[in-house]
Amino acid sequence: MRLIGSLLTLLLLLVLVLFAISNTEPVSLRFWPFDLVWQVPLAGAVLGAAALAFLLGALLAWGASLAYRRRARRMQRAAQLLEAELAEMRARYEPPPPEAALVPPRPGAPPRAALLAR
Repeated sequence: MRLIGSLLTLLLLLVLVLFAISNTEPVSLRFWPFDLVWQVPLAGAVLGAAALAFLLGALLAWGASLAYRRRARRMQRAAQLLEAELAEMRARYEPPPPEAALVPPRPGAPPRAALLAR
């Protein structure tokens, strides 16, 4: 699987390099409210726009995941509290060790069933 990912990455990089080499003609980029004009290669303009779109999409995806990450942290804290409570209850209600069952009861002691019923 890692090999396939590496091959696809190399193929994408090759396509991007070939695109950049093939499109070196300068284009004018104008920004409407301002009187700015930039002369950049066509490949730089297209790849720059694609990079900005990717960054905007990544920022939006990160922002959308914040609520889910916050919920996951809350759930993780709740699970830790429940695990600690379970460990405490197990320690409190742990059955006696097997050696205690081998010790004969004292004479005159109540039957074991009466002790367990309490």
